[in-house]
Amino acid sequence: MLEDDNNLGAIIQEHLTLNGFEVVLRKNGRDGLEAYAGDRFDLCLVDVMMPQMDGFTFAQTIRKQDARIPIIFLTAKSLQEDKIKGFKIGGDDYITKPFSIEELLLRIRAVLKRSGVNDVSAEKHVFTLGHFSFDSNKRTLDGPDESYKLTSKETELLKMLCLKVNQTLLRTDALRDIWGSEDYFSSRSMDVFISKLRRYLKSDGRIEIVNIHGKGFKLVIDE
Repeated sequence: MLEDDNNLGAIIQEHLTLNGFEVVLRKNGRDGLEAYAGDRFDLCLVDVMMPQMDGFTFAQTIRKQDARIPIIFLTAKSLQEDKIKGFKIGGDDYITKPFSIEELLLRIRAVLKRSGVNDVSAEKHVFTLGHFSFDSNKRTLDGPDESYKLTSKETELLKMLCLKVNQTLLRTDALRDIWGSEDYFSSRSMDVFISKLRRYLKSDGRIEIVNIHGKGFKLVIDE
């Protein structure tokens, strides 16, 4: 969520958290882009008028990388041309301040439903990897001597590897499903996350994430 009003941002974050959402709050578009590059999100809640980078510029930048992530604009600007601009950029909804938390929650859930965000509650989410236990819902990787709280992208990538254990995970599939892009920068970012996962798992010599040249990666577990 991007909101430069400290009080409003804290209030929205608190209410969304109480309703089961995990919220990352930033105060301008530049910080928002930095957070977006290091994690994976189901929705962007974006104030329009912000310092350093406004919400429209942030959304335009995001849309070049990911055409699918839902974007909801929050703004005090109620002019029709501003709303039209927001939708032309690729916004999914436009909420004018002041608004009620109840309205915001309803709109968020409606946008998530339209966007096809999956309910992962019925999917397998706990995996045993050697002496590690990986819970993709809690985003935790627990071993006998160490525990890690994973980022969203780390979680999604490790889960894809687990679902295809001892099989090749195609690089193109991971880039499309997690980064929403197959460009050079997304590819380099994925390599960084693979290196992080290898560091987390290195204490168990039975586990290896293998490069499959020209194709992708394989999570190999020697039982």
